[in-house]
Amino acid sequence: MGIKTTEFGKTKDGKIVNLYTLTNKNGVSASFIDLGGTWVSMMVPDKDGKFEDVCLGYDTVAGYENNIPHFGSIIGRYANRIPEGKFTIDGKEFQLALNNGNNALHSGPDYWHDRIWEVGTFEDEDRDMITFMLISPDGDQGFGGEARVNVSYVLSDDNSLTIGYSFVCDKKTAVNLTNHAYFNLAGQDSKNIYDQEVMILADSFLPCDENSVPTGEIRKVENTAMDFRKYKKIGKEIDSDYDAVIQGGGYDHNWVIKDYNGELRLAAKAKDENSKRVMEVYTDLPGVQFYTGNYLTEEIVGKRGVTYPKRSGYCFETQFFPNAVNMPEFIQPVVDELEEFISETVYKFSVERD
Repeated sequence: MGIKTTEFGKTKDGKIVNLYTLTNKNGVSASFIDLGGTWVSMMVPDKDGKFEDVCLGYDTVAGYENNIPHFGSIIGRYANRIPEGKFTIDGKEFQLALNNGNNALHSGPDYWHDRIWEVGTFEDEDRDMITFMLISPDGDQGFGGEARVNVSYVLSDDNSLTIGYSFVCDKKTAVNLTNHAYFNLAGQDSKNIYDQEVMILADSFLPCDENSVPTGEIRKVENTAMDFRKYKKIGKEIDSDYDAVIQGGGYDHNWVIKDYNGELRLAAKAKDENSKRVMEVYTDLPGVQFYTGNYLTEEIVGKRGVTYPKRSGYCFETQFFPNAVNMPEFIQPVVDELEEFISETVYKFSVERD
């Protein structure tokens, strides 16, 4: 148990970036940097007790300063795509910068992961916690109101990593926070996810238009390539002729979590047959974006000089439905003035025993 702090490097303008490593009694560790409050590694054992880092990322500050894939990033104020970057709250229109064709993706190009966050730490008998804190000023990224954001990472002795989000704004606003960690349970350097199996506890998903924005339809997964209600290899139908898979260039869609009621519940699972590593994802939000790294390329050089080709990692981004702020039929990601938005997501790691 304990939290270790080391210097990770310096930004291009000379600011020191620190690395914080939380380790539990089992030797499992999770590391983060104060540049963006970014989750940079997750060391977990396989069936033989061999530890591997199962999160894609970089060894250097320079890598995270050019973090186009958003490895391990806290995404805010608003995750996913907003078409034309526009939304309206109480009759007032807000305009975000466009950075993904005609969309504002992850709130436009002024990313939170490019900022140094304040840090607080807490150590207890059976868990360690680090909290990253940011003031998002009025007008930040095009949003209204000054917001205070706290994101906490808690590593427990059951090998779970809990992310707690807290957001308070002095004006009514939209908020949709997530973490963009990429996982590969065979190890971050394995370059292959096709044989890893995924289960998503969802009977429906959200089809998207040509701009990867939900159409508003909630479609059943039954008898489609989007059906992960039972474990299925990622590669089994990722290149099928199903319209949603073709549109996304693989999986890059939001699934509607079954029996959502605002409380923490199991949303997804993944496992690697060779290592026997298992990851469970819990959330209190209505959706999870399962993204299979379709836009990764060999040009991305990550940890230990490893390149990250297309589909070498995958994300489970827990969130409100994409563009819900413009779609009143969806659960609304809007908070009133000084109303605290609180959410929790858990990534729990284990080993499958025969």
